[in-house]
Amino acid sequence: MAQHDYINKKPAGRNSKKQAPAKKPFPTLLVMIALLLVGGFVYGLWFIKNNADPKLVEKQANPTPAKKVEVAIPRTPEFIKEIREHEIQVEVKEIEQKGPYVMQCGSFKTHAQAESLKAKIAFAGLISEIKEAKGSNGIWYKVRLGPYKTKRQAESDKNKLKRVKIVGCGIWGWT
Repeated sequence: MAQHDYINKKPAGRNSKKQAPAKKPFPTLLVMIALLLVGGFVYGLWFIKNNADPKLVEKQANPTPAKKVEVAIPRTPEFIKEIREHEIQVEVKEIEQKGPYVMQCGSFKTHAQAESLKAKIAFAGLISEIKEAKGSNGIWYKVRLGPYKTKRQAESDKNKLKRVKIVGCGIWGWT
């Protein structure tokens, strides 16, 4: 069987010649309008140039310097002067410090658990210590921070520990 070329084969029964699109006429009307507009613009510029007032042209070419206007500074009212000179005396009371504070973050039965919490606190940038306490129910290992002079310092460190997910620390007066 002979091979057929289906790609380049022209379909039968169709008119293979296409009609060429009709040529558009030259837009003479638009060209005339454009020429009239450009001519009117050129005439307008020429008219302005030749009929300008020579005094105004000279004034625009060489402007005179503007006169300086002095602004009067308003005077300050008397009560404002009195307020500035007035002196207020305030009695400052010394706040009593209740004593040094200590923060305890955990109490564990094994020393390894206490060391683990101490390491986490060290990663937060704080120094802690492990205290061994003997009680009626055995030995406990307490993880403590401090002593702090003020409770505000202890609260500041407690907030640092909260940011690294160490919660449950208590602040007590140091005895």
